[in-house]
Amino acid sequence: MKKSNVIGALGALAQETRLDIFRLLVQKGPEGLPAGEIGDRLGQPSPTLSFHLNQLRFAGLVSSRRKSRLIIYSANYKAMNDLLAYLTANCCNGRPDLCPSETCVTVAPSDTPAKTISGKAKVSR
Repeated sequence: MKKSNVIGALGALAQETRLDIFRLLVQKGPEGLPAGEIGDRLGQPSPTLSFHLNQLRFAGLVSSRRKSRLIIYSANYKAMNDLLAYLTANCCNGRPDLCPSETCVTVAPSDTPAKTISGKAKVSR
């Protein structure tokens, strides 16, 4: 993942409503949620919700698809995992024996094999 993409993703998540939206979509799974249901669950009016969803989409963290009259939003798990992989790359200088057990969880980018550090499972979908 390029540094500019990482900065964009972290910037998009550095806002309370967008973080709540993203976490909700991650929890919901690949099937996603209609925009109206996201707004209802989070108490966001349509214009505000639309703005935040567009920011997350622009950052590559969510995708949308049309289903009849609804627009369904889903978390982009590949982008999420790539972001986590970027943040945890070379944790403890790549020496798992130096990592406290609660410190390092490595997520492999989707195009490379995953590693587990310090007995922790990889994070992936």
